[in-house]
Amino acid sequence: MEWQTCIQNGYQKLLLQIGQCDLCGNPTVQQPLICDACLTDLPLFKQDIVQGDLLNWPAINRELPNISFDHLFCLSPYLPPFSHWLSEFKYQGRFELAHLFANLLANAWQASSLSQTTPAVDLVVSVPLHINKWQSRGYNQAHLIAKHFSKALQLPYHASAIRRVKKNTSQVGKTGQERRKNLARAFSLDPSLVNGLRHIILIDDVVTTGSTASEITKLLKNAGVTKVTLVTVCLTLPKV
Repeated sequence: MEWQTCIQNGYQKLLLQIGQCDLCGNPTVQQPLICDACLTDLPLFKQDIVQGDLLNWPAINRELPNISFDHLFCLSPYLPPFSHWLSEFKYQGRFELAHLFANLLANAWQASSLSQTTPAVDLVVSVPLHINKWQSRGYNQAHLIAKHFSKALQLPYHASAIRRVKKNTSQVGKTGQERRKNLARAFSLDPSLVNGLRHIILIDDVVTTGSTASEITKLLKNAGVTKVTLVTVCLTLPKV
């Protein structure tokens, strides 16, 4: 109900203002919205095992066929509390979660071997929404994460380098092949914004089949970009 949503949003904002953990209510120290104990308990991927790139995990590689991006850097499987947070962020307008996701991603990226072994990042971009969906929702969650992520790492970010020009039907429940067909010619790129760039980070909130990121990657590589790293909060785990 609407009044319940208002109360919940008010409670979450109050927690943020007084520095309490979103999960347990204890005081926060290192990160906004999460205390040190809950931070330790988050179901994060062990980046050292896969050298910061989940494509080095054979099970993930098998489940993401026909992808075009070169690396996949991801915080967590799509499990609580991230699945709950992402739902609130996407559908309830909990904008403060963008800071949490961006801070966690930036810290993990800096600590990963992938950030040391790949070329320096030239630009950060995000997966765009079609203008109709943006107007109805009022914001693009990938853009909000990317904006704070790039600021935390002092990297250039261009919000309008990629545009969604085709209004697609929902991707939910579609197979990888159906998603790729649905996304054909869905995006456009301003080549002048990526001319001469080698390495671009593409930000999204969740990756399932990688079809959206791959379609955008094709545009970037056709414009001369050498390497694209997909950076995302969560990954839907393969069935193994």
